[in-house]
Amino acid sequence: MAEETMISKNFIEQEIDKDLREGVYDKVVTRFPPEPNGYLHIGHAKSILLNYGLAKEYGGTFHLRFDDTNPTKEKTEFVDSIKRDVAWLGVDFEEELYFASDYFDKMYEAAVTLIKKGKAYVCDLTPEEIREYRGTLTQPGKDSPYRNRTVEENLDLFERMKNGEFEDGSKVLRAKIDMSAGNINMRDPILYRIARMSHHNTGDNWCIYPMYDFAHPIEDAVEGISHSICTLEFEDHRPLYEWVVREVGFERPPRQIEFAKLYLTNVVTGKRYIKKLVEDGIVDGWDDPRLVSISALRRRGFTPESIKMFMELSGVSKAQSSSDYAMLEYCIREDLKLKRPRMMAVLDPIKLVIDNYPQGQTEQLSVANNMENPELGERMVPFSGELYINRDDFMIEPPKKYFRLFPGNEVRLMNAYFVTCTGYETDEDGNVTVVHADYDPETKSGSGFNARKVKGTIHWVNADTAVKAEVRLYENIVDEEKGVYNKEDGSLNINPDSLKVLTECYLEPALKDAKPYDSFQFVRQGFFCVDNKDSTSEHLVFNRIVSLKSSYKPNK
Repeated sequence: MAEETMISKNFIEQEIDKDLREGVYDKVVTRFPPEPNGYLHIGHAKSILLNYGLAKEYGGTFHLRFDDTNPTKEKTEFVDSIKRDVAWLGVDFEEELYFASDYFDKMYEAAVTLIKKGKAYVCDLTPEEIREYRGTLTQPGKDSPYRNRTVEENLDLFERMKNGEFEDGSKVLRAKIDMSAGNINMRDPILYRIARMSHHNTGDNWCIYPMYDFAHPIEDAVEGISHSICTLEFEDHRPLYEWVVREVGFERPPRQIEFAKLYLTNVVTGKRYIKKLVEDGIVDGWDDPRLVSISALRRRGFTPESIKMFMELSGVSKAQSSSDYAMLEYCIREDLKLKRPRMMAVLDPIKLVIDNYPQGQTEQLSVANNMENPELGERMVPFSGELYINRDDFMIEPPKKYFRLFPGNEVRLMNAYFVTCTGYETDEDGNVTVVHADYDPETKSGSGFNARKVKGTIHWVNADTAVKAEVRLYENIVDEEKGVYNKEDGSLNINPDSLKVLTECYLEPALKDAKPYDSFQFVRQGFFCVDNKDSTSEHLVFNRIVSLKSSYKPNK
């Protein structure tokens, strides 16, 4: 008998299975409902991929819906950036794209329904008074003096609020639930407020706007969402969510299920902090590669596949936990190592002159694009008597176990020949400017030469044909030893060495036509990506995605 494959399901899948089995829903419909008040970050990617993945797994439908009910913070710029990010992650949403603001009429009608049922009232208390009346976690609240207005009076006042007869903040519409409820969210929460703000989608059609806790369940119900998957901070809001859809009268209300948010160690995700980093010029925008916004990760060179792998390793649970940034780096290394060509790049160059190489001659060497993946083929690399090598591949007086170039030592030039150092030149300050060597023409790579062995292999680029480029080496934007936030004042502990810019780098000529987002492994250096913002055909700019060394060890 064939062995059955056991499929382990997370707790959300188990709940969905139960709902489908019991006929609560006949189709799975999920959504990702971002508020367009900033750029999405790595935590949002988990929610996007989780909701989209569930819809696909169950043959259902996924909605992208902008929760644009707060015009004070929302911009079209953020709407556009979110669309780009969600599409980049591989999510198809074009036929299921929605805006909460399209339901403003339905939300207003729902509020009127609640007023008519005696479940909502117009309140004139100030924001300070509302907070005072609400009570505390240990003390119940007390009723607003306006709580017992008649249905007719509330309908009249609410319509006049909509018509713009009252000043901003002078009145609100509140649910009439229970001011002594143990859950503070149920103590007559605000449903609508007056705010004369132009809206990115509806313009100046409205001067009252619904609160999130009222609007969100209505949006889900109107769209026929079956499972409203959200993070744990909304768990205490679930009773209000259920109250709204029940009291408004939706026949098959959505079910809210909460999961633990993704926390990543030593990174900045708070919009307020990122905004300050941008405004202070510490980063060059919301897509600065030192950040973990989705657009920043894309610009740095991360791939959708690496983000998905990271989410799978992080898992889905109810328990709060943190994932190490090193795990995210592991995922991009794993994704790129067999997909990308391995190119030679010299980031801190000095000249290597091979004195006995035929003067004026250049030959073409055949080099494998990726030794671990023969399917990527080969390329031709020019070689001559003048090359660039990395400065740290030569020392005048080396320590023990230094196997690279030093006077009298022989090394292999990667994919080329053995060379022996015969001397060097320095400037007036004693800095090495040129290294001299002789080569052995019998030792050409691929020739089968094995008469002697060398312990050191270094990479190089041909001087005459090398492509000059700028290379940006990124480290964490925060000081990992101090932690993300300063304990005294809450400010960020900025790492002053988070960006190192190298302007005199030389690359293989095959890289001269590299386009934005193209990525490569630079041998012995790491993985690099062409910057999509600053790189041009005349001035190539590469971002280091990740180094080659990893501190993360995956569970076997």
